[in-house]
Amino acid sequence: MSINPVIRSATDADIAVITEFLIAQALESENLRLDPETARRGVAHAVAHPAQGRYFVAESDGRVVGQLMITYEWSDWRAKVFWWIQSVYVHPDYRGRGVFRSLYRHVESLARQDVGVCGIRLHVHHDNHRAMAAYEKLGMAPANYRVYKADWSGLGKEEG
Repeated sequence: MSINPVIRSATDADIAVITEFLIAQALESENLRLDPETARRGVAHAVAHPAQGRYFVAESDGRVVGQLMITYEWSDWRAKVFWWIQSVYVHPDYRGRGVFRSLYRHVESLARQDVGVCGIRLHVHHDNHRAMAAYEKLGMAPANYRVYKADWSGLGKEEG
């Protein structure tokens, strides 16, 4: 059964639940165990500095049931910004009920209203077929890019 969650910008009061969801998302999607204190610091930083990353949460009956974060990439080809969706998580009890769709449509609406934004992008783990299907159902299409990285964070060779 679909629900109609309230979508809003995250506040300091949401840091604990966003951190909990972030840790669950990393374990579920990439089998990666995040350090809880590092994750909490990362979430708190984004909440305090929305120019670097902005969280949105979905609430149902006063409970946060989903989240996503956007970050920003300047496109010199377009002279505009892409919004990148990251850290997507919907509580298992609320999956398949329109929570991510509501989050995405909210962010998409904000992006389309901003003349400085040229589009939305996201990355997804190559094995996360359920997420890919959800993104395509919303009208997103696979890009013609592969992601490369140089990562000295210590999270591992294949993760993150």
